[in-house]
Amino acid sequence: MTDKTHHPDTIAAQALGWIDERTRAVIPPLHVSTTYLRDEDNQYRSGRVYARADNPAFDQAEAVINALEGGHQALLFASGMAAATAVFQGLKPGDHVLAPKVMYWSLRNWLMGFATDWGLDVELIDMTSPAAVAAALRPGRTALVWIETPANPLWTVTDIAETARLAHAAGALVAVDSTVATPLLTRPLALGADVVMHAATKYLNGHSDVIAGALVVREDSPYWQRVRKVRAQLGGTLGSFEAWLLLRGLRTLHLRVRAASASAMAIATHFDGHPLVAEVLYPGLPRCQGFEVSQRQMTGGFGGMLSIRVRGGEAAAIAVAAKTAIWKRATSLGGTESLIEHRASVEGAGTPAPPDLLRLSTGLEDAADLVADLEQALAAAHA
Repeated sequence: MTDKTHHPDTIAAQALGWIDERTRAVIPPLHVSTTYLRDEDNQYRSGRVYARADNPAFDQAEAVINALEGGHQALLFASGMAAATAVFQGLKPGDHVLAPKVMYWSLRNWLMGFATDWGLDVELIDMTSPAAVAAALRPGRTALVWIETPANPLWTVTDIAETARLAHAAGALVAVDSTVATPLLTRPLALGADVVMHAATKYLNGHSDVIAGALVVREDSPYWQRVRKVRAQLGGTLGSFEAWLLLRGLRTLHLRVRAASASAMAIATHFDGHPLVAEVLYPGLPRCQGFEVSQRQMTGGFGGMLSIRVRGGEAAAIAVAAKTAIWKRATSLGGTESLIEHRASVEGAGTPAPPDLLRLSTGLEDAADLVADLEQALAAAHA
């Protein structure tokens, strides 16, 4: 069996090398039971009581994700939102929380709505600025600093190590949404983070057919035990078949992330300075925000996500999306197919996304075909 000392490619491809000792199968069975038998003396020595928290279908996918992140333990959730909100629900009413102004829109809405109503003191700041983080921290009161890097949809970059240093000095935990970077490109726990969150719907599964989330913790603590209770008591757990599909997707994570990152870099470089593109936002471009930090904390690529700002404003951007053939007009990211989306339309009032911005999720198609499709769409929209 592989372990945490092996290369991430080996860990992912072999899913830790698990073999069913009874059947010698290399692929795990699908566990669908919801309940488990007690021992004759009324004990549960199997460790299984009820599938909401004890489903053996979770075990291998959680172990693989944990090994890739180098953590203490991983937990699967029913969605990325279920995983992310559990991080905050492990806190207590009155706790002060710092989160970035640029972040996944659904979580931002939840933080400024439900979480605030519930009693968390949520403050949105420029998380890319260590000075802003230092100024906003309240020693003894700030319980959590939430980082998303690269941050959707502007792909801004936060220095995880420096932010963790500042947060820990103030007594706060640090959680990182590393969905876009994946454990192949960034390992937040090694940089000082306490918890890593993945919307596993995206790159970890990678086939646009599973809704899932995951958390990985650096070390056990009373806080982590509260998060575990949140999952079990609120019921935000994954189905058995979805967990099986997620494990299948994890086996090709390294191949998909590298291919998407290489294509995204080629696309970003091609359209940087293009006459019909006002700006390209991608952490791998030297002139973009956070490039120096990206070089330090991202290895093997800069991810498959980028955005372009189309000359001509909102109408031109929407027209470009309408003219693409290979790029599909759909939300989400991290799948094998390339997606294009006008984010301001999706996010609505208060969005940090400029009205001329198109978010691009680079898939596994030929990079030259993707460039040519965008070229013809830009030309058609400006004709």
